[in-house]
Parts: sequence; structure tokens; C-alpha cells
Amino acid sequence: MTTTIRPTAAATLVRSFAATAGDLGDRADLARFLREHGLVSAGAIPITLADFDEALALRDGIRAQIRRAEGHAADPDVLARGQRVLDGLRVTVRLDPEEPGRDVLAPAVVDEVRRGLARIAAAWAALAATGEWRSIRL
Repeated sequence: MTTTIRPTAAATLVRSFAATAGDLGDRADLARFLREHGLVSAGAIPITLADFDEALALRDGIRAQIRRAEGHAADPDVLARGQRVLDGLRVTVRLDPEEPGRDVLAPAVVDEVRRGLARIAAAWAALAATGEWRSIRL
């Protein structure tokens, strides 16, 4: 008998984001992704070209790292660009992990788009801490 292990919510989010290779063609696609995954509020969110470029760099960096675990070569420039985005996203740690409705790792930025990206960064941090990212397949 085999036991099926369900991916965590963080793994599901990161996999969905990394798998958007052909689905993030413009800023409207990014807004749709962020809304569909509950990463931003339902209202209109202005997404600048810089925001969009950051999202793509983060997505490509995460994707390259996941594919690297699958045995594929990773472009160091892609990884470096993704890391720069992560370095610029502020995430805070909640003292009380049992506080209802609050993530332990939470965005510490005001801008709506960057809050959404910071939530993805927090999910990546959770996966990196547990090693679960290595089980993600694209």
C-alpha cells in the first residue's frame, strides 16, 4: 500500500507560479494570477512594467531552481536575477504561529503587487526550509 502525500499550500502556490511559463504574457495575466491565488485584494491593482519584470525574474529563478533539482542545467544569470528580486521583497515572521488567519511568514511591504510577490517569496522560504521544493515537478 502506498501513501499519497499531498503537497502543502506553499508547494501548490510555488508550483503554480513556476508553471506559468506561457501564461504570464502581460500585466493583466499577472494581475489575474495574483487575484486567482488570493495574493492581492479583489480591487484594481496597477502593475508597472518594473513590477511585471520583477515577477518574471522571480518566476524564472524559482523555475530554474526547481528544474535544477530535476537534473537540468540552470542559467546562473536567471538564478541571480531571481535572487535579486527575493532580496528586495520584505517578509516578516509572526511571533505567534498559532494566531488564526495569519501566516507565519507574511509580507512586510505596502505595495499590492509586491505584497503578492512577497507571499510567493514566503511560500518559497517555507519550502526551502523543509526541502519540499525538491519534490515539485513542472
